[in-house]
Amino acid sequence: MKAWIKKTLLGLFGVSLLVGGLSACGHRHHGGGMSQVSAEDAAKWRERMLERAGKELQLDAAQKQKLGVVFDKMREQRNALVGSTTNPRAEIGTLIAGATFDKAKAQTLIEQKTGALREKGPEVIAATADFFDTLKPEQQQKVREFLNKRGGRWG
Repeated sequence: MKAWIKKTLLGLFGVSLLVGGLSACGHRHHGGGMSQVSAEDAAKWRERMLERAGKELQLDAAQKQKLGVVFDKMREQRNALVGSTTNPRAEIGTLIAGATFDKAKAQTLIEQKTGALREKGPEVIAATADFFDTLKPEQQQKVREFLNKRGGRWG
């Protein structure tokens, strides 16, 4: 299957929350990360993913709406993880900028990120469960087969 559905489905089941949290702490793709994406670009991505997942899983309108809620909650989660920083890599870099590793600042960063997970995580889980539970058994099986077929690989 295509990479887009793999990433979408993995995200739907919360696995990407951990990866998203780690990426929010310090990983950026060339040209900027998702924190640099405008609301308009995020909306375009959301619609494109809804269309692709809808076609692959043959979702009805209500299921697409629930999947849209999942995407919205995941976006909120990611925004909470990123926080107000515009350069997560530089923020991580400040931990090693001095003569010693800044343990206090590292602990503060961890507390901020885990707090964001604790605050928004239940909403993502509830939206994901609500979406998955509305899938017909054959749609759920497609999701399971896809995840089994991929063998836990990310790339």
